[in-house]
Amino acid sequence: MHAIEIRALSKDYPVGFWKRTLRPALKSLDLTIEAGETFGFLGPNGAGKTTTLKLLMGIIFPSSGSATILGKDFLDPEIKRKIGFLPEQPYFYDYLSAPELLDYYAQLSGVPAGVRKQRIGELLSRVGLSDVGNKQLRKFSKGMLQRVGIAQAIVHNPDVIFLDEPMSGLDPVGRHEVRELIQSLKDDGKTIFFSTHILSDAEALCDRVAVIHKGELRGVGVVNDFRSSVADKTEVIWLGAGALRAVEESVVEPHITGDTVRGTVQSADLDRVLDILRQRHARLISVTPIHRTLEEYFLSKTREREKEPVQL
Repeated sequence: MHAIEIRALSKDYPVGFWKRTLRPALKSLDLTIEAGETFGFLGPNGAGKTTTLKLLMGIIFPSSGSATILGKDFLDPEIKRKIGFLPEQPYFYDYLSAPELLDYYAQLSGVPAGVRKQRIGELLSRVGLSDVGNKQLRKFSKGMLQRVGIAQAIVHNPDVIFLDEPMSGLDPVGRHEVRELIQSLKDDGKTIFFSTHILSDAEALCDRVAVIHKGELRGVGVVNDFRSSVADKTEVIWLGAGALRAVEESVVEPHITGDTVRGTVQSADLDRVLDILRQRHARLISVTPIHRTLEEYFLSKTREREKEPVQL
């Protein structure tokens, strides 16, 4: 059984003075996410990521299409007990403390009174906030608020967790903390569906990713495939800047630092370049195949339609 199955889900908004024109925010999305999978939903700002999450949460309603979560219709009230959600810009009651906020959400989520206190203490420790005491949320940093937000999303121990741009606006330390927290949820076997435009976070955390652009799904790929696939070029670093002149026609964008040269060579030219460098008594430091990246996949999918000729 798929954890999440989306079938031809779309959303149109009326625009214009008379609201007679429909602007598509999401175009007939078909997507499946397996149980236990960490799935990244990638796209630039305004691509339709938040619209998709709002539809799945039942915050807004689709123009057409349907979806199931854990085998049940996504609008079934019973399914809400098994999912957690962190919106991109959550609003919390500023004058509550973290324990008070989590207790409030735990009650809303149906967590029994007898286990709430222990559960909240465990969660605060897990998200690194066990020492905040009764400090009010208005005094929290952005990173601390994100960790509280994730804690409220999992306070009822859901099976599927939805996160909308969980690392957006965080400094490097905050991103690292939130990334580690998501990784721990992944290790627990939770199904995680999160949207982001920060590709390095998706590459570090996700099993698979989907690229959406202008409301349209452009591609779905396995992250490990990007890491293992080798591009048709190799990075070569050597000592001996004087040898560059003999191979400069085959070395792309060489960078010279002192006597060290770094450049990219096409695979077909690699053996010849290495032979010439040896003949010139250059000392090789490294010869490294260049792997394809998630960034290359993302850019190819978001730009491919723009290259198509316009039909008149």
